[in-house]
Amino acid sequence: MSNQPVALPANQPKQFYRGGAAIAALRGDPEADYGPEDWVASTTTLFGQDEAGLTRLPDGRWLRDAVRADPASWLGAEHVAEFGADTALLVKLLDAGQRLPVHCHPSNAFAAEHLACRHGKTEAWIVVGTSGPDPTVYIGFRRDVPASRISAWVSAQDSSAMLDALNPVVVKPGDTVFVPAGVPHAIGEGVFIVELQQPTDFSVTLEWQGFLADPEAWHLGLGQEAALGCVDLRAKHVEDLLSHTGSRVAPTVNLLRAKADAFFRADRLHVSGSRALDPSFTVLVVLEGAGTLDSVPLRRGSTVVVPHAAGESVLTGDLVAVRCRPPLPASLGS
Repeated sequence: MSNQPVALPANQPKQFYRGGAAIAALRGDPEADYGPEDWVASTTTLFGQDEAGLTRLPDGRWLRDAVRADPASWLGAEHVAEFGADTALLVKLLDAGQRLPVHCHPSNAFAAEHLACRHGKTEAWIVVGTSGPDPTVYIGFRRDVPASRISAWVSAQDSSAMLDALNPVVVKPGDTVFVPAGVPHAIGEGVFIVELQQPTDFSVTLEWQGFLADPEAWHLGLGQEAALGCVDLRAKHVEDLLSHTGSRVAPTVNLLRAKADAFFRADRLHVSGSRALDPSFTVLVVLEGAGTLDSVPLRRGSTVVVPHAAGESVLTGDLVAVRCRPPLPASLGS
């Protein structure tokens, strides 16, 4: 049975793009060069791989296998009743050392039909650091785009047309961006985020030239026509997806709007003294300060997974942390 918070080391599977300095600095090892993504408390593998991406617990087990062996202790009975032995969550630290390609992710319905998976990949970005003169993300088309046009762009690998069609947004720490499945997007150089997402590694990489070594890898094995069926071609208003929370200081700052609740939840915790956390499967990322979570020491850069069976855990110290949780089971309301 799992009933104590568990501190986790870095877990950085190999990626195709540059980055990672901000992750190393946060974790207190600025000389490290482990790559641009740290998959925290991951029960998800890289697409097409058996183990890469999974989190290994200190006792040697994969977290995935520990959850499967005792789902109620890790996740709680209500969560298991709705999702089974599935955390329904993947948390990453992502440090873009270069602009990422224009890409998007399947919805639940598309993933179920084409990829034999209940989860698509809706995600959200919590900006925790930026560098450089123009830390920009690109989110959603500025105007409706005909399917024939995006198909032509992909066939020609017209990167400038794809990028120019998206809404550019200069971001700062404390900004959050909700990215529904299907919405094309790219993260610019110098943007460091805590990312919450559904627990898959499904990406339709529209702009693959110069990024992917295998030119056939971009479409998830589905072929161009089928893969492009997951793209949301409608215009998006940035204000519907972007929130500014950097100036908010409170014991708990809700980082995401209600529309994200069906996929994941995230709060920024400002602790000075002690603070009790209600029972939940939780992934905690410490951004500033030091303290403890029950008996687990915390410092800047600590990442911790908390099983539901830990009960009411207590944070003590002076620190700022992001608390990431799965969607609230429907039986418990929103």
